[in-house]
Amino acid sequence: MVPSLDIVIVNWNSGRQLRRCLESIATSAPGRYHIGRVIVSDNGSVDGSLDRLDDIGLPLAVLRNGNNLGFGAACNRAVDMGVGRYLLLLNPDTRLEPDTLARSVAHLADHPEIGILGVRLVDAAGHTHRSCARFPHVRHFAHKVLGLDRTLPNLFHGHLMEEWDHRDSRVVDQVMGAFFLMPRALYEQLGGFDERFFLYFEDVDFALRARALGRPCYFLAEAAAYHKGGGTSEQVKPERIFYCLRSRIIYARKHFGWPRAAALTAVTILAEPLSRLALAALRGSPSVVMDTLRAYRLLYGDLPRILNTPSSGLLDAGLASRPVRPAGRH
Repeated sequence: MVPSLDIVIVNWNSGRQLRRCLESIATSAPGRYHIGRVIVSDNGSVDGSLDRLDDIGLPLAVLRNGNNLGFGAACNRAVDMGVGRYLLLLNPDTRLEPDTLARSVAHLADHPEIGILGVRLVDAAGHTHRSCARFPHVRHFAHKVLGLDRTLPNLFHGHLMEEWDHRDSRVVDQVMGAFFLMPRALYEQLGGFDERFFLYFEDVDFALRARALGRPCYFLAEAAAYHKGGGTSEQVKPERIFYCLRSRIIYARKHFGWPRAAALTAVTILAEPLSRLALAALRGSPSVVMDTLRAYRLLYGDLPRILNTPSSGLLDAGLASRPVRPAGRH
């Protein structure tokens, strides 16, 4: 019996991108799978992106969350609506090649030791994104906090694998959450995403927990998908910066231990705004200066709650629901 594949797309005001993504799924070539359900988990969109999707020809279900729950929480609720053996978490700003699903599901089926599979992500000109990453360590964050990864990138690497051209397939620490394919059983075993990560780092945390179970990530270069990048979070840049910083602190507190997490938190809230503002000023970017100031105002306002939450375990989804709201990812 051909196994079924459920696809979950988290949407927030993605406009025409959502329809184009769904149309690419509908025109996918057949393979060793059949699509069980395509579930759009909508975080309170008001742009009409959910209108007139019934004519695409997919087994489509729309979950209207009412407000923005964040990426991980919206995924967790949508996954419960499916029953397929395989699960694909897909960004609305992606478009699949005709053979993307057939190649990726077949590879995952032939290699059951793989936990999470990602594909090669390309831009509109066909250029390959550097989308895989190492699990971040304190030094990677320190390079970023001090701006060393931007001013001296050849000497100070971040956790993104930018030195590799992504033209060959291999096991990696983490594949980008824009295309995140896995057995449903693994998602259920891990309890889904940790909902403290409203946006960013939930995929890193998930991949790290999967690796702890002996289920690595695999990057499949032979399958490709278009990815716009930035997603709808480009609409709200200060909030995007805020959530990235917030999730970094949460990740450190969960995985680095108290002393290193405390040191990284202190550097993030005290030193990094100065380095960010200095770089923006040197580049003559007043808009970046303003976005940085707004982002840190949000971070300082939320800091008591961040530091008073448990450093392990899942939290109630309501904790992650906030009025500021990027919804697209990466």
